[in-house]
Amino acid sequence: CFDEFNRIQVEVLSVIAQQMLTVTQAIRANKDMFMFLGKEIPLNRRFGVYITMNPGYAGRAELPDNLKALFRPVAMMVPDYGLIAEIILNSEGFFGAKLLARKMVNLYRLSSEQLSKQDHYDFGMRAVKSVLVMAGHLKRQNPDLAENITLIRALRDSNAPKFLSFDLPLFNGIISDLYPEVAIPDVDYGNLKVEIENQLRLMNLQIVPSFVTKITQLLETQLVRHGVMLVGLSMTGKSTDSTILSKTLTQLKKNGSDDPAHQLTKVFFLNPKSITAEELYGSFNENTGEWKDGLVAILVREAVSDTSDNKKWVNFDGPVDAIWIEN
Repeated sequence: CFDEFNRIQVEVLSVIAQQMLTVTQAIRANKDMFMFLGKEIPLNRRFGVYITMNPGYAGRAELPDNLKALFRPVAMMVPDYGLIAEIILNSEGFFGAKLLARKMVNLYRLSSEQLSKQDHYDFGMRAVKSVLVMAGHLKRQNPDLAENITLIRALRDSNAPKFLSFDLPLFNGIISDLYPEVAIPDVDYGNLKVEIENQLRLMNLQIVPSFVTKITQLLETQLVRHGVMLVGLSMTGKSTDSTILSKTLTQLKKNGSDDPAHQLTKVFFLNPKSITAEELYGSFNENTGEWKDGLVAILVREAVSDTSDNKKWVNFDGPVDAIWIEN
């Protein structure tokens, strides 16, 4: 099974099509042995190939016609977001899961219709799942908090960081329309906010409330996502945001904080566009048959060798493109 098949370059896809044709012709001829890449090899007639692909995405190629002819397309239906959300909310311990799921789906539908169209906005299944995971996390932290307030906080905390300034009032307005009777309390970040401001002073930076909010949003996002992307123009504070947060978490741990989110944090920096894809991820030497690790493999292996609770961040500090980010 080949996942995200159309991420392969067109030239390589054409070669795969020719190899696939060789195998399928041998199966149709009921052969026991057949020639493949200049060698005679035994044939397993139960051999089959399945591919998954998302047509129309950035960095994707269209399948060549000779390759399309070898496969039978199967279109997937749009999932029932409401039912999936209800089941996950039930598994996270919510009693009013049915009503909450219905309102949540309506929120995402209205947001996708009324908010501006941005490349980094996502109202699909991945976004829904991350909100539900965050809601479960908040539910366990605050078991006595009303369920609708818990879900609204999760919706706000997971979506607000990615919205542009002019879309935030629209999003808050949609929440107010769906939950007119609910007043959402502001989160008191306490020692976290105090230490963020202290680290800003140590770096001789001004304490701007909106920037402090961005740093706390980065932490909130990290708690429910394995990978986080900071997107913005040059000189808008992306690197400073992550640097201040890492210093803050380290200092809070040294100060004796018992919050599991506050840990000693080590950051591995690299610029993915300053080196080739082979140097970044690794390469296979066809002459010697040896695999040579790239920078990412070396850094990740070093990070996982530390079995403590310390945080290890691999920071790809550079421009984004579909070639390196989806490898």
